Amino acid sequence: MNRNVRIEALVLYVKENAQDNRSVCLLTKAGLEWATLFGGPKSKLRAAVSPYNSGVAYIYKNQEKNSAKITDFDALKCHPTFRESLFKSFAAALAGEIVFRSSAAGSPEQAFVLLCGFLDGMDLLNEEAARLGLLRFLWRYLELLGVRPDLSFCGRCDKEFDLGDGASIFTQEALQSSLGGKFFLYSQAENRFVCSDCFLPQEAGSRLSERSLCYLKLSSQNDSQSMARARKAVLGGRDYFELKALLFQLTESALGMKLKTLESGKGVL
Repeated sequence: MNRNVRIEALVLYVKENAQDNRSVCLLTKAGLEWATLFGGPKSKLRAAVSPYNSGVAYIYKNQEKNSAKITDFDALKCHPTFRESLFKSFAAALAGEIVFRSSAAGSPEQAFVLLCGFLDGMDLLNEEAARLGLLRFLWRYLELLGVRPDLSFCGRCDKEFDLGDGASIFTQEALQSSLGGKFFLYSQAENRFVCSDCFLPQEAGSRLSERSLCYLKLSSQNDSQSMARARKAVLGGRDYFELKALLFQLTESALGMKLKTLESGKGVL
């Protein structure tokens, strides 16, 4: 039996062990995999096997000892801008923690593609655009978890939401428009969005503007044209902060736990 394995992988988590060894959690298209990394602080291999680097991992597996050792790692993506931006480093850590805590949402191949795409894309964006990139990642990962609320129609009266196609409402100039000033309520008990005709002003829940729901709809679409629009979109201050708060809440609720990165990254994320 061949004990040497070559696999496409992303370094998700690295933990220091005794004697300068490290336990490494790799995300692969087959799932999460743990392996030991040997080598001191000046080791080139140790430098290559850094969190959120992706590439080809070479692993030696010993079934009898139930052990795995990383023998080499060709790092193809290293994301240098993460070291220059505190936000990007925390955003990468948050995305990694979500994938790790959810065991890749039970869909490792899709989680691998989604996380690699987010990290690679964020590396190319400025910080403002990267912040919206994080919201898109969270929204798409909620779909992978199977808990993303429907944007098609009101959860109470079944009236269809007319959110348009998102073609022209996310330019800098369009931010001056209120889009009619409509708001929607997210009901946690129903895990649905509710139109303004169906909720009371004093009713508890998260309120999102029409523009925020349009942005979520645009971020839901996987065709190349819609994804390009989403990357170029601009979302204003209040809309952004309300949408971010809701997506953080939905993610922690879906995982059934508080995320350590959100706690440590307060004021940054």
